[in-house]
Amino acid sequence: MVAITFDTLKYANRLKAAGAESRIAEAEAEALAEVFELNLKEVATREDLKQMEERLSEKMDARFLQLDARFLQLEQRMIIKLGGLMVVAIGAVATLVKIL
Repeated sequence: MVAITFDTLKYANRLKAAGAESRIAEAEAEALAEVFELNLKEVATREDLKQMEERLSEKMDARFLQLDARFLQLEQRMIIKLGGLMVVAIGAVATLVKIL
């Protein structure tokens, strides 16, 4: 949670100096302090962001390892298919050479 200091007395005094009634200035200062307290509970800190970055980095690293493994499998399958295709092509050329 983010720690923010809000000087309600200073704020109320500033409102009073601007011409606001004392009770209204104090009530507004308390209300504003409450708003800060409630809304700042959900604000992310630098530590929160750093932890999220580390978790995302770990997940991305794991995903890239999976992709690397899949590309390696794909490469192996393509080499086998290309090799088979070359054997068939060489056989067809050899057969045509013997026939002609």
